[in-house]
Amino acid sequence: MTILILFGSFILLMLLGLPIGIALGSASILTILSLPFLSLEFFTLGLISGLNSFTLLAVILFTLAGNLMSQGGISDRLLKVAYAFFGNTKGGLGTVTIIACLFFAAISGTGSATVAAIGLAMIPAMVKNGYDKPYAGAMVATAGGLGVMIPPSVVMIVYAVTAGVSVTSMFIAGIVPGLVVAAILIIYNLFQSKQFDSKKQHFDTSWGAKLTAINDAKLSLLMPILVLGGIYSGVVTPTESAAVAAVFGFVLSVFVYKELSIKRVPKIILESALLVSSVLIIVGASVAFGRIMALENVPTIIANFVINLTENKILILLSINLLLLIVGTFLETLAAIVILTPILLPVVVQLNVDPVHFGIVMIVNLAIGFVTPPLGANLFMAAQVGNIKYEHLSRAVIPWIIAMLFALMLITFIPTISLLFLS
Repeated sequence: MTILILFGSFILLMLLGLPIGIALGSASILTILSLPFLSLEFFTLGLISGLNSFTLLAVILFTLAGNLMSQGGISDRLLKVAYAFFGNTKGGLGTVTIIACLFFAAISGTGSATVAAIGLAMIPAMVKNGYDKPYAGAMVATAGGLGVMIPPSVVMIVYAVTAGVSVTSMFIAGIVPGLVVAAILIIYNLFQSKQFDSKKQHFDTSWGAKLTAINDAKLSLLMPILVLGGIYSGVVTPTESAAVAAVFGFVLSVFVYKELSIKRVPKIILESALLVSSVLIIVGASVAFGRIMALENVPTIIANFVINLTENKILILLSINLLLLIVGTFLETLAAIVILTPILLPVVVQLNVDPVHFGIVMIVNLAIGFVTPPLGANLFMAAQVGNIKYEHLSRAVIPWIIAMLFALMLITFIPTISLLFLS
């Protein structure tokens, strides 16, 4: 009965259109009120303990750093580097776009910021050079998912907090899978590029141009090295590295490149705070929600139920992937992480799946949800920045989703891809 109240009220509140964090908290409160042995202090303590996390500071700081970078001229310089190296290759503009998303993902930590920063520059450029507009928008929307796969990633931090694993391990594990996804997207674009580039623009790709672009962007390129190198070397924690990224992004954008007015910084801070606040509400409310599930032994019951249905590891992982793909079409990524991790992690642990590897599998699944209609967040962002009709974009993204599914299968069933640098 308790579980019926918990999940029933949560689903009902979601259908009524309440924000996910509010729906989680309200469902938890309703369930607590129905239990005589619990009081609202249980919810309050869960909310406080969920937010009282040093690691979660990294979410706030990386979000701020990403906003500063996207508006401070850093993305433009990264694009020039990509143009200098890949601009005149077959399918060059598509390759430039995906590589630029890869670069920006390594400093932004979010998918939507990557789509906005790269899409504003690259969608018009691709269309000008003969690319179909929905195809270009679908490419940017899909490649924007690299923002949560390549470290530093806000989603990785939230998974690490929820699953009780190391943030540093998650960051290390995300490098190769992110590169694999990027490579598959580039290969797909190369096969499609023969029908585009009909008005191919010539870029200066001489070694002089390459060196000039690298020199101009050297401080931008230094940022991921500084942030990730500090983490992997043990000099700073992931949270401290987020602070380094925010300060470095501020100094670079305001005082070095001088493309961001210091008067705009308070507005950026406010925008970042509003963006992060919804994330923190979800995380805090999910703790009480998860504790009620733990009291009712829900994760163990579900794990035993799945294992009793079949002990075939491949079938179980395929089923979990299917569940995550479906959930990703209608549930916000961070909410899916904090709700489903306590339920699914015990299942895969019984199958001897490494929790870090499973975290990468979850994140890739939910990144596909970014571009899966009807509620793909990256699709909406790409449609907005590229001035593309959503229904046209939804059709154009289907082949890209298939390419992502191929990458997902590789990452799911070849754990070495995620655990290569952790073994």
